Amino acid sequence: MANSRSGDSMIARVVRVLETFEADRTVQSTSEIGRRAGLPSSTVHRIVDQLADEGLLEFDEDHNARLGMRLWELALRGSTALRLRQAALPHMERAQAVLRQHTQLAVLERGEALFLERLSHPDAGANIARVAGRLPLHASSAGLVLLAYAEADIRNPVLAGPLTAVGPATITDPARLRIELARIKRTGFAAAPASIEAVSTGVAVPIREAGRVIAALSAVLPRESYPDRAIPVLREASQRIEADLRAARS
Repeated sequence: MANSRSGDSMIARVVRVLETFEADRTVQSTSEIGRRAGLPSSTVHRIVDQLADEGLLEFDEDHNARLGMRLWELALRGSTALRLRQAALPHMERAQAVLRQHTQLAVLERGEALFLERLSHPDAGANIARVAGRLPLHASSAGLVLLAYAEADIRNPVLAGPLTAVGPATITDPARLRIELARIKRTGFAAAPASIEAVSTGVAVPIREAGRVIAALSAVLPRESYPDRAIPVLREASQRIEADLRAARS
């Protein structure tokens, strides 16, 4: 792929265009895309038009762009995320029926916790995580589980800091974070009161496949709730997900 004057490849520029779309910014003008992607007007117009020609972007009646259905279609073909989500969803539904709180599935992706699924309940409290949204690994209970079991090349840069506070009780001290990760590996769960929202406590357990932690299953509880009741519910769901993943491979 040809490089731009800045040295970016065409693929890198396309990714920059696509990354300007977020859950709260689903429709944009081409000029807005160019500004957020940091690309010249002529470049972004050419990329957006080509992506639209291939169905990866779509234009509305005002010629504003949104992500196209073909992009969604291609993303799901043979996706490991889709396989995991399909295995997890029935057991997440059962866990949520018991807990009556937000229940979430997250994976490690490019040094962050990427949320693949979230089930919510009308009585559930505050929760900023969203499907296809990301959070720093040190900030959420799911992220802490993923970080605890991650390889050293992922874990060490996080421990090196700096650790940004997302909520009132986010761990921002690397020494304390190191102790917490050791506790998670010893006990098999993470509990993160007020790490993101002052009124909430996140609780998470690992999901393993072939002996390796591939995801985290979490629940967001009211701050005043004790995690003791949620942990066995999440562990049972995790074990059932792992069993279904094993069965699918055999």
